[in-house]
Amino acid sequence: MQILKQVEGSVLWLTEGSVQARQNLYDEAKKRGISADRLVFAKRMDSLSDHLARYRLADLFLDTFIFNAHTTASDALWAGLPVLTCLGNTFAGRVAASLLNAVGLPELVTHSHEEYQALAVGLATNPAKLAAIKQQLAQNQLTHPLFNTALFTEHIEDAFSQMWKRHQVALLPNHIYVKAKGQT
Repeated sequence: MQILKQVEGSVLWLTEGSVQARQNLYDEAKKRGISADRLVFAKRMDSLSDHLARYRLADLFLDTFIFNAHTTASDALWAGLPVLTCLGNTFAGRVAASLLNAVGLPELVTHSHEEYQALAVGLATNPAKLAAIKQQLAQNQLTHPLFNTALFTEHIEDAFSQMWKRHQVALLPNHIYVKAKGQT
């Protein structure tokens, strides 16, 4: 709600849930001085292509705290929608940060709620900076590990090869290190 207050004309686009959840969110927005019409609830899409196309209509994906988006963040990035996250302390709170690092956008990983809010407002009020990030995401999609299937295949084959070599000489399990290949 603080972000909505600071970014004139912005809306928070959410997946439609139960009627009660929607009403609770409307009530909480109203308590914070935000008009209910700035909360937009979208129905679930049956078609994956329609689902991904809808992401292209948004400007910035605001990740959730404590439990990050997982597949949803990956879908957003694949569709070209930048994701803003706050690094958590658990696996579930670090997934989006891992995705952003794997697609070459670590600048969208924040470390506090204050930093998250400031960056969200900064991006929302600076269209040129947001456009540059979207352009960087488009360039990185197929050259960075997140969506580069060929690179992923090289890396996993290297890992399997190292494991097999260790097994053949009866070495105990231990860490293996995959050297990054083909990354720009």
